Amino acid sequence: MTKGEHMTFANKMAASAGAAGLALFAALPAWAQEAVAAPAPAPVVDKGDTAWMMTSTVLVLAMILPGLALFYGGLTRTKNMLSTMTQIGALACLAMIVWVVYGYGLAFGPEGNAFIAWGKFFLAGVTPDSLADTFSDGFKLPEYVFISFQMTFAAITLALVLGATVERMKFSAAIVFGIIWLTIVYFPIAHMVWAAGGLFFEMGALDFAGGTVVHINAGVSALVASIILGKRIGYQKEIMAPHSLTLTMVGTGLLWVGWFGFNAGSALEANGSAALAMINTFVATASAALFWMLAEKVAGHKPSALGFCSGIIAGLVAVTPAAGNSGPFGAIVLGAVASVICFYAVTALKPKLGYDDALDAFGIHGIGGIVGAIGTGIVYAPSLGGPGGEDFAIGPQLVTQVSAVAATIVWATVGTVIAITIAKALTGLRVSEEVEREGLDLGEHGERAYNI
Repeated sequence: MTKGEHMTFANKMAASAGAAGLALFAALPAWAQEAVAAPAPAPVVDKGDTAWMMTSTVLVLAMILPGLALFYGGLTRTKNMLSTMTQIGALACLAMIVWVVYGYGLAFGPEGNAFIAWGKFFLAGVTPDSLADTFSDGFKLPEYVFISFQMTFAAITLALVLGATVERMKFSAAIVFGIIWLTIVYFPIAHMVWAAGGLFFEMGALDFAGGTVVHINAGVSALVASIILGKRIGYQKEIMAPHSLTLTMVGTGLLWVGWFGFNAGSALEANGSAALAMINTFVATASAALFWMLAEKVAGHKPSALGFCSGIIAGLVAVTPAAGNSGPFGAIVLGAVASVICFYAVTALKPKLGYDDALDAFGIHGIGGIVGAIGTGIVYAPSLGGPGGEDFAIGPQLVTQVSAVAATIVWATVGTVIAITIAKALTGLRVSEEVEREGLDLGEHGERAYNI
């Protein structure tokens, strides 16, 4: 079951009424043909689901501010703390404005094809009485709630990309990049995965809460952006240790708490699917945190607080597409596998290839998203405790998952190259060497995170 699936009460009632009419026609005298079927009751808003989805939306916002801002900010050097947090906050705000102007229409508009939608620009036609489908018969959400929930996903996905480009990218370049990237990368991928008629949706790709849409999309884009942007001055030549793992730990906790809105909220209802997503968000994350520290020990290092935090994020990323598509024990295994693979991507692959993904957005979100999206095709199997039907076959589903992952990687790569090239032409990408050495807090924003 995917987030974009629609199952309307009116359609089901119409089908039921038609069947009943045929039965009456066969059993009753001819005059029964003149009977008029009673109209189907109008859909109603479920207040419990609405309250849950409003709560989930606020939880996802808490993932961005203060969660991601503190997580990323603590990992940077002192001189770039405020710059990192400001870029995250500003780009999240930018995504919200763009979403209501035309992003919602491009992702979930009433018209469209396999790649993009259109309509409802500036939220035309949406009122407090407008309803969006959920999965239950007869119950719907206010459309403004659905719009707001999806808006927070767009905001955090763009903010995640910044993990690779901090400490050297101009604030103005980030703004220009963000507008273009949302338009040509995020909105089309969201439509393809979560909207009826979208390419991956019609293929049957499983992505409960955003393995492809959010994490692969953001992680791959972060890698491409970091390569084009170039390495920080002194990278691999001087120590660039996090300035406050305490703040990173606080941010990690807020991300984990907020992720319950992210994953369980993607059921769009307060139901058993949300409950499954909730327990999977607990156990996959716990497994990943422990296995990251185990991997550190096996590699000859001490189990670290940074490793603990990194493992938590890796587990959250991996379970996102599988949150409602896996049993708890499948989620535990998926979290462990993703954590170990992400550990080696960060500690071995990145140094070997030499790219400067400053805060490991690709190593954790990109790699973890790929492992999670492909792994979902396995843990969905009922034989492994997943919710798949009796006729579910792992092989064909894996082909579908791999196809969706590969297409997302290509789309994100090409779109990011276009977006960052345009930003470079309009504003330039990097701050000056003087500003980079002094720190972007002062050079870009004229303030310090700490005044002592």
